[in-house]
Amino acid sequence: MKKLLFTSILVAASILTAQTIKGSDTVLPLSQQEAETFMKVNKNARVTVTGGGSGVGLSALIEGTTDIAQSSRKIKFDEKKKLEEKGAKVKEIIIAFDALAVVVNPKNKVSNLTREQLEGIFTGKITNWKEVGGEDLKIVAYSRETSSGTYEFFKEEVLKKKDYMPGIMSMPATGAIVQSIGQTPGAIGYIGLAYLDAKVKAIHVSYDNGKTFVEPSVKTAKDETYPIVRPLIYYYVDKSEATVKPFIDYVLSAAGQKIVSDIGFITK
Repeated sequence: MKKLLFTSILVAASILTAQTIKGSDTVLPLSQQEAETFMKVNKNARVTVTGGGSGVGLSALIEGTTDIAQSSRKIKFDEKKKLEEKGAKVKEIIIAFDALAVVVNPKNKVSNLTREQLEGIFTGKITNWKEVGGEDLKIVAYSRETSSGTYEFFKEEVLKKKDYMPGIMSMPATGAIVQSIGQTPGAIGYIGLAYLDAKVKAIHVSYDNGKTFVEPSVKTAKDETYPIVRPLIYYYVDKSEATVKPFIDYVLSAAGQKIVSDIGFITK
């Protein structure tokens, strides 16, 4: 009987240390690596991480089907209100920062674009690369889906809240954007800094009408010369604090922030 009771306590302890993280595809590789190392240090812990977009993660938090919503945008007023209506107080923790990179096919000769030109491209006013100093080639613009925090941040920060062009190529994940742009000569899109690789070329961006163009990097994000930088955030409700705090504390620790740098994001 005592042995059975002891086993039950162990099972209960294991359940208490289990938690789920859901949301932003930008934050996904960071959360996965953080969870993997956290579980190596804490053998009794179980952390499950999935993507789907910031909006999906926050919806799951509202529905009570995830412990942490990982997000690349701020929580919206209506999302916060829904949580408050359920008697939940939402907590916000910035775990890192990200430079949002505008990328094109490596064969594209265009390397510099102003914010105004980016606005023109993604709203459909600029349709050919020759209009911005490139070849006579149709522009194929790629975007994340509307549930993505990256989609919303780019619309607010770069497009200044103007609507994306009708029929823009919406992709379900950042990896799909990288793959598509790598295979399409006239393509352009935007991705988190950690997703940059040889399949795409990062554009130098100007926010001062073409006076200075800055490449996205950890260095330029940290010294604030690159203009498109955003926080990466964990949201949870107050009643889950005891469950999620050990993991969040680990992410914010020196070891956790080293992973932030290793992945390619910017530390707090």
